[in-house]
Amino acid sequence: MADNQRNSGSTTAVKNNNNDGTNQLTEDLGTVVHATDPAAYVRSLPAPIRRRLKALKRLQSDMSSVEAKFFEELHQLECKYETLYNPFYVKRFKIVSAEVEPDDNECQWPSEDEGDSLEDDFKKKASIDKSPDSECEEMEEEIDMKGIPEFWLRIFKNVEILADLIEENDEPILKHLVDIRVRLLNYGAPGFVLEFVFEPNEYFTNTLLTKEYTMNLGPDPEDVLSYEGPEIVKCKGCSIDWKDGRNVTVKRVQKTQRRKGQDTRRTVVKTVRTHSFFNFFSPPQVQEGEVLDDETEDILSADYEIGHFLRDRVVPKAVLYYTGEALDSDESEEYDEEGEEQESGCGGGDTEEGSEQEPSQ
Repeated sequence: MADNQRNSGSTTAVKNNNNDGTNQLTEDLGTVVHATDPAAYVRSLPAPIRRRLKALKRLQSDMSSVEAKFFEELHQLECKYETLYNPFYVKRFKIVSAEVEPDDNECQWPSEDEGDSLEDDFKKKASIDKSPDSECEEMEEEIDMKGIPEFWLRIFKNVEILADLIEENDEPILKHLVDIRVRLLNYGAPGFVLEFVFEPNEYFTNTLLTKEYTMNLGPDPEDVLSYEGPEIVKCKGCSIDWKDGRNVTVKRVQKTQRRKGQDTRRTVVKTVRTHSFFNFFSPPQVQEGEVLDDETEDILSADYEIGHFLRDRVVPKAVLYYTGEALDSDESEEYDEEGEEQESGCGGGDTEEGSEQEPSQ
């Protein structure tokens, strides 16, 4: 009898232990589910806690309104200081384009890997008669070089997000790019304009190409809680007046077609868009409220990212992107939040099978 009671007690203890283990496993599984699905966890909370969370969201919404006011005033402050920055940009342009030569005092800046000084160059030039003719000519050419040739093209090739836009046919044109300016818009809808200044060239007649971005400084009324600051909501480019045979944004494609019911064939030449940096000035035009397809959304997302990057980083710190010093700081930042890069163009064109004819240069 005593043995039976002991066995019965043991069995009960085992069952209790098993129940405890099952309960623990259920709790652990619930924790895993909640960890991977926070929304499910919130739905599982008691009603009083969910009610308090709504109050916190209301506070968050009110904070977004204050944050939007901050960015509105910040934009006004940026517009005010734009006039103070402009003289520096003008001076930079004049040095790059050889309109002015900086004096010795303006050139004082420490540099560990700097080559021969200007004084040493003149000493070498003074001994020109003692050097071979070819070396003398090369030395004279280096000393007589004006400004900083291909300044902006070198920057574009240094910056990955810009270099990805450049095709081989674009480079000869971008050698004529002499300045990029940012003009803030302080009337109507806030935003900014990127101004690309070109010297006269054999490709198009424009001396100024523009890209305008419109920004929304406040939160989306339908999704206030997702507000993270100002964002670009649309952009528009400009018309490029290409000279005959110089348009690098299009190519001619030959296709052979067979006539219906006949054995004869004919060759048709079509003009289609091709990849080029200059598609940057003809972004997709979207009507308000229009639902975008994935391709258009990717193109505009990349376009907005480039516009921000040019405005906030490249134009203000152009010399550091030319020398590569700014690239180190950019590489240390996590540029893509998802940890992977998506390849997309700013104005990629159609593709068709057939033989291609490159635009004449």
